[in-house]
Amino acid sequence: MATPSQTVVPDRYTGRHIAITGAGTGIGQAIAKRLWMEGASLTLLARDASRLEATALACQAERMGDGSQIGWASCDVQERPAIDSSLSTATAERGPLYACIANAGVGGPNEDGPEDRFGELISTNLVGTYNSFRAAQSQLSSDGARHLVAISSILGRIGVPGYTGYCASKTGILGLVRALAAELAPAEVQVNAICPGWVDTQMARDGIDGMAAGMGIDSDKAYELAMQAVPLGRMSEVEDIAGMVAWLISPDARGVTGQALDMNGGAFM
Repeated sequence: MATPSQTVVPDRYTGRHIAITGAGTGIGQAIAKRLWMEGASLTLLARDASRLEATALACQAERMGDGSQIGWASCDVQERPAIDSSLSTATAERGPLYACIANAGVGGPNEDGPEDRFGELISTNLVGTYNSFRAAQSQLSSDGARHLVAISSILGRIGVPGYTGYCASKTGILGLVRALAAELAPAEVQVNAICPGWVDTQMARDGIDGMAAGMGIDSDKAYELAMQAVPLGRMSEVEDIAGMVAWLISPDARGVTGQALDMNGGAFM
C-alpha cells in the first residue's frame, strides 16, 4: 500500500508494459507494486521464482488486473542469453516494452584474497545492468518516449572502506547511464539512474548489523550512528524509491536523461 506521502496516479501506465529486474524483494517489489497500482502490465525477473510469484500475488491483492497482465520468470541478469530470452517471451505475451527498471543487484563488502567478491559484485551489479538494458533495448516499443532506469547507490557517489566492489559497480552504472543516454537519445529513449542511500530493506539491516558487530555495539546504536550522516535523520522507505521511478518514467520527466538522481536524505549533496 502506498505510504501517506505518496500519490498514486491511477491508469497512468495503463497499456504500458514494464520489466523490472530484482523484483522479488525490497525496492524491486515496491516498484512493481507502485507501477501495477498505476495500471502497468508487468514482467518480473529475478533468480528466485517463488519470490517473484509472491510479488505478483501482492500486486494482485492491491488491485485486480482490469486488463493489465503480470508475469514472471527466473532469470540471472549475469547471463545475457537468459535475459534476452525472458524479455523476448514477455513481449510476445504482453507487448513491447515501455520501460525497463534494472534493479537486480547484490551488496556487501569484499576484501583482497582467495574469497574476494569483487568479480561477483561487478558481474551482477554492473554487467547485469548492462545486459538488462541491452536486452530491453531490442524489445522497446517503437513510438514515443521509452525509458531505461538503473538503481545505483549513494556508494556510486562516495567511497567506503571495504566496499571496493560495490562502490566500483555502482559508480560504473552512472557512466553506463550517461553513455547509453547519449547513444539512445535520437530514438527518444531516456536513460537515468537513481542513487538511494540507506533504504529500509533486509540488505540495509544486514549492513547495520555488520557495523554493530564490527564496532562492538548493538544494532540500535549502530543505526543511530549511521543516521547521524543523514540530514533527514532516517532511512528512506522502499516506497520512496518506487515513487521516484514512477515519476521518472512519466511525461513529467520528459526532459530528464543521462542523470543520476539522489534520494538519500541529504547524505550526499
